[in-house]
Amino acid sequence: MSRFHKIAEKLDSYDLDAMMVTSSPNRLYATQFHSSAGVAVVTREKSYFFTDSRYIEAAGKRITGAEIRQSTDSVSLIDLTNEVIKACGIQKLGFEEQYATVEEYNRWKEKLACQELVPAAKLLMELRSVKEQAEVDCMIAAQRIAEKALKDAFDFIKPGVTEKEISAFLQYRMLCHGAEKMSFEPIVVSGVNSSMPHGVPSDKKVAAGDFVTMDFGCVYGGYCSDMTRTVAVGFATEEMEKVYYTVLDAQKAGIAAAKAGVTGRFVHETAAKVIGDAGYGAYFGHGFGHSLGVEIHENPRFSQQNDQPVPAGAVMSAEPGIYIPGKFGVRIEDVIVLGENGCTDIMEAPHELIVLK
Repeated sequence: MSRFHKIAEKLDSYDLDAMMVTSSPNRLYATQFHSSAGVAVVTREKSYFFTDSRYIEAAGKRITGAEIRQSTDSVSLIDLTNEVIKACGIQKLGFEEQYATVEEYNRWKEKLACQELVPAAKLLMELRSVKEQAEVDCMIAAQRIAEKALKDAFDFIKPGVTEKEISAFLQYRMLCHGAEKMSFEPIVVSGVNSSMPHGVPSDKKVAAGDFVTMDFGCVYGGYCSDMTRTVAVGFATEEMEKVYYTVLDAQKAGIAAAKAGVTGRFVHETAAKVIGDAGYGAYFGHGFGHSLGVEIHENPRFSQQNDQPVPAGAVMSAEPGIYIPGKFGVRIEDVIVLGENGCTDIMEAPHELIVLK
């Protein structure tokens, strides 16, 4: 079933006549075609994709299941959308309030011929939360690329190398191994900087006895990978080893608890309990994980705020951490695919503490 058909099947449950897709992530999801401009309109009977001259030829070759039309200087995307609204008698048109600006909304409100614009971003989020096998395959391919770059980095990281240099090296190697682009700006932090979960790579030089935490990923086939590994340089103290293996035990506990039908809160609290029981509860301040796909952060979440069951087919990160200000931090992140009876970890990178000599 095409994704246009999946969207069309959801229209009744959201009391919509049609769905308008304007954001880059949802356009990519719906059309399986990347463009920086375009509008998809999905009705019960037919789907449409409008774009400009830069993409029209490629869209015609890549997109199936939709009528493709070109905008021009005299016929705008809104004009094309209005043609469909009038021809199909669309009264209630769903739009993506999660992505729309106030300016866009006001322009649509003024110019679109429908009776009502209905916030319906949840329709697409619901579909995107359950991945098709083709989507998972792209994410696995992206993950393998990132893992190759990590392995390359093990030979690169040594005392005197800066966090910025490690970040640049990881990005270069991912591109060399086939990445389309980065999933996000890599986080590379070392020593005392590693206590900052989302620290920015700096000119700090790695020193013997430092932890180096690397959180990075790349895009392949339009889909993101995401991973974190923390390694020690030269040696690891007894305290460093204790914290590292506490985080690893917490990750294993959360992954063991993760399956379709459990709540995000349950998985998070299962992992957080391991960290709390070890005496480090005050140093784990974020959720256990998030979904990812065409964007690096999607829903659902493994967090205390999510009391909803996580669906089968969700692809989630599993990334507990302990961050001790003024000392160091540790985070270990894998990506898992939830099934009815458990989950599958798509990572192949090592989990045991690596000490780079």
